[in-house]
Amino acid sequence: MNNETFIPDQLAADQVSLPQQATKIVSSQHLVSERSAELSELEYALIMAGNAFNRWMVRCMAAAGAKDMTAIEVSLLHHVNHRERKKKLADICFVLNVEDTHVVTYALKKLVKAGYVKSEKAGKELLFSATPAGQELCMKYREVREHCLIEVQAESGIPNQEIGEAAQLLRNASGLYDTAARAAASL
Repeated sequence: MNNETFIPDQLAADQVSLPQQATKIVSSQHLVSERSAELSELEYALIMAGNAFNRWMVRCMAAAGAKDMTAIEVSLLHHVNHRERKKKLADICFVLNVEDTHVVTYALKKLVKAGYVKSEKAGKELLFSATPAGQELCMKYREVREHCLIEVQAESGIPNQEIGEAAQLLRNASGLYDTAARAAASL
């Protein structure tokens, strides 16, 4: 791994780039491949970003008025509210790329009990949709998001185009990891 320095996670925050060397910040140096050290960098960034995003969703929802929601519950409420259409469990799991349907089922039951989501039978299927209280909570979340996140993003100087490109990269990486997961399941 010529001309590259690998930084374990505990040192990453203090790292400064070394002259004429590309610094790679990774969480698990033992996993770094000579064919793609960048993938290890991406994995560490995904861990950090995933944890930060989950923490953000929970705190934003708490500021919006729902203090005891988990990150998956916040995601589910927003998705169920999306486009004001009724959604089936299988479709919710598919769109959010969640394999554990029991986790989604449990979270949806909690949202129904809290009054943010309603369910109704359509044949053998259960369909989920946001209640007026759920829709209102989503709008309060949006207000907090606009104030706390969008303003900070605008001030950060990170252009929207770069954010869009990062989103595309993450969707592509999701497909890469899904393909690898299928391959690993067949070993």
